[in-house]
Amino acid sequence: MQLWPWRGAVSCSVLVVAGLLALPGGAAQAFDLFGLFGTNDKPPAASPKALPYVLTFDISGDRKAVEQPLKDASQLYRLRQEAPLEGDSLVRRAQADFGPMLDALWGTGYYNATLSYEIGGAALTIGGSPSAASRAAEAYRAREPVPVRVVVNTGPLFTLRRIEVDDARTGRSFPQQELPSRIVGLNPGDPARAADLRAARARMVDYFRSQSRPLAKAASTEPVVYHPAQAMDITYTIDPGPVAPFGEIGVSGTESVDPAVVRSFIYLEPGDPYSPKALADTRKSVGTIQALGSVRIREAEALDAHGRLPVFVEVTERKPRVVGFSARYSTVDGPALHGYWEHRNLFGGAERLRLESDLFLAPRNDGTRLKRVQDLEPSDIGGRFSASFIKPALSGSRNDLLLDALVERNRTGGDRYGGYTTRFVNGTAFIRHRFSETFSMQAGTQLQKGQTSDVLGKIDYFLVGLPASLMYDSTDRPLDPTRGARVNATVTPYPSFLGSTVGMTVGKVEASAYYALDDDARYVLAGRIGLGSVLGADLDEIPANFRFFAGGGGSVRGYRYRSLGPQGPFGYVVGGRSLLEASLEARIKITDTIGVVPFLDAGNAFESSYPDFGEELRVSAGLGLRYYTAIGPIRLDIAAPLNARPGDKPVSLYVSIGQAF
Repeated sequence: MQLWPWRGAVSCSVLVVAGLLALPGGAAQAFDLFGLFGTNDKPPAASPKALPYVLTFDISGDRKAVEQPLKDASQLYRLRQEAPLEGDSLVRRAQADFGPMLDALWGTGYYNATLSYEIGGAALTIGGSPSAASRAAEAYRAREPVPVRVVVNTGPLFTLRRIEVDDARTGRSFPQQELPSRIVGLNPGDPARAADLRAARARMVDYFRSQSRPLAKAASTEPVVYHPAQAMDITYTIDPGPVAPFGEIGVSGTESVDPAVVRSFIYLEPGDPYSPKALADTRKSVGTIQALGSVRIREAEALDAHGRLPVFVEVTERKPRVVGFSARYSTVDGPALHGYWEHRNLFGGAERLRLESDLFLAPRNDGTRLKRVQDLEPSDIGGRFSASFIKPALSGSRNDLLLDALVERNRTGGDRYGGYTTRFVNGTAFIRHRFSETFSMQAGTQLQKGQTSDVLGKIDYFLVGLPASLMYDSTDRPLDPTRGARVNATVTPYPSFLGSTVGMTVGKVEASAYYALDDDARYVLAGRIGLGSVLGADLDEIPANFRFFAGGGGSVRGYRYRSLGPQGPFGYVVGGRSLLEASLEARIKITDTIGVVPFLDAGNAFESSYPDFGEELRVSAGLGLRYYTAIGPIRLDIAAPLNARPGDKPVSLYVSIGQAF
């Protein structure tokens, strides 16, 4: 969505360490968006009834590695805005931190670290008397916050010396062919950090589970720290468990939804090889049922009598009815109203009925703009009403019924690029077959009756189509894919012998692919290509809403929406019989929440039925900013045309939720 064009430049320790390995990772750090919300480091004001304090960390050694883990472990740090009532309480709060903060230091690989406090200038050490520190704190009552200093000396970083991974079945080390060293991922000389050791243990268990061994587990983890040598030896004992397939698959939690519908979205069958990925795909597939709110997959703890692993799919249902309303305003499109009503389980089979309507200002094709309410004419009002119905899992099968109806009156353009007016009513009926959670095909019928008008003339038409399409989606995330591919291809013949007034065939295919350069998907290459073609009719015979246009936020960024294509009288863009679009992005995460995306777009629409590479492709380049949230990235893209036409804006800005493709 293009919100506004922007003109101008945009320029011995065995038991303790073992306990550390059993702990989860440190607490997550809150992100202060661009530092706009300030911090809470200022202590409460001094008071006769309490002892506020100022906490500082005096760290000798590797401050960068240990400061945040120490803060995460410290109750004194977390409660710094809650002043204790007396000196004894402040000292007890500090004493309670000794164990967790030492654990944090050891967890980062500093097993010879020392830790003490200075409270009001008085020392507080592990096992030392708290009296002096308590009296020193009381001396600050009603005067000023008590200065509290955490004194840390990290000492040397301990490293791994010997790494052994034993098979719980035989007591011997795993050979390389059974457990590759790249899976263990630890080498002598590596830092002896607890987080790295836990990650290695998880990798080994996950590896065996991926080899169809569902009961794989870590039987024991035995780290031994040698303080004089500043080294650690660690021995893992892994039980890979037996190879086993999936067993019976149960569905529970349904109340008003037919369980057979849920089962139709589960593509696992008893006897299939066990796979963690198959379970993740099942959760994703079942989660597409609109009537369900959550999906949990639970594995049995033991194999059944046939040596198979039973799986239980546990679901919860959502409230069946939902209604929504929104109002928006765009500096390009003006005001608009949107409303919808939806029932997610109409007849008890997860049938979804959705009624949706839009009311908006339609841009004027002559380029004039509405400046006053008094200038409003009935033709300036555009509207759209749609109804859609989905009946999933017909008779418990993997076939779905899809019915859609749409009535629309709209105008496009409204500037020097021209545009068209369209009025139509459309109805479609499809049967979709789901081959798997990633691949489906559908076919059906379409009826559309309407009228379009532009500089090429007015066309009254009636079309009877036989659309067929296929969809493939192996991506990992709908709004922020990092791996996999998407393909959406549609072809619709409108033959004259069925009654169509324009005999033509319309086809379009769009494909995108995503490749993560690293395991954490912080660097992702993404590419997209789109092709379209209309066969069997001349350009001026084709209704304007069936022609192809390029340009805009979902096409070639940097060019105005639907401004690219063949030109007719007065230089107005009238659309083409073919389309070519391509995009390439490098998605780079700078932090867990902030990323940048340099991109390149190219495309155009052509008068011929196939892309004419003799004509110039319009190319743009830009840079995007991403703010990653739990639901998906917030996208801000700035794009500039590289081969601009006279009148094209030098820079355009786009804002939306989700990646560009």
